[in-house]
Amino acid sequence: MANKFSLQPLLDLMQTRTDEATRQLGLLIAAEQSARNRLQMLEDYRADYATKLRDACTQGLTPMALRNYQDFLARIDDAISQQTQAVSHSEQNTASGQENWKEQNKRLKAIDTLSHRHDLRERVIDNKQQQKIQDEHTVRKYAVRGEEDVD
Repeated sequence: MANKFSLQPLLDLMQTRTDEATRQLGLLIAAEQSARNRLQMLEDYRADYATKLRDACTQGLTPMALRNYQDFLARIDDAISQQTQAVSHSEQNTASGQENWKEQNKRLKAIDTLSHRHDLRERVIDNKQQQKIQDEHTVRKYAVRGEEDVD
């Protein structure tokens, strides 16, 4: 009968932690991508609005209309700046999540390696026991035949 791996509860815990780190990393990557998409959308919107301003300038603008365009572009620039910071923060969170995942995965692999080694040792022991039983059976079989030949 093979001995149970004594560190199995730790292996199970490491697997759970690695699964959670993987899930969390997926969420962080998705959040980063979403932040990047919002930044791209703002940059595209700003470029479109700047083009509209140039077109309007070629047709002539009142000072009030020009001021409105400039104020709105300034607000878009502020939003872009804030979103750029959000992307940077999200990148840092993702990097931290990747490090956490790597650490959890490293720990899991270490315990898993011990588990595989344990399984291998148990199989070797079991194979030796099976061979011993087989050898004893063979010896008894020939011993019984040898007694029959003597009679």
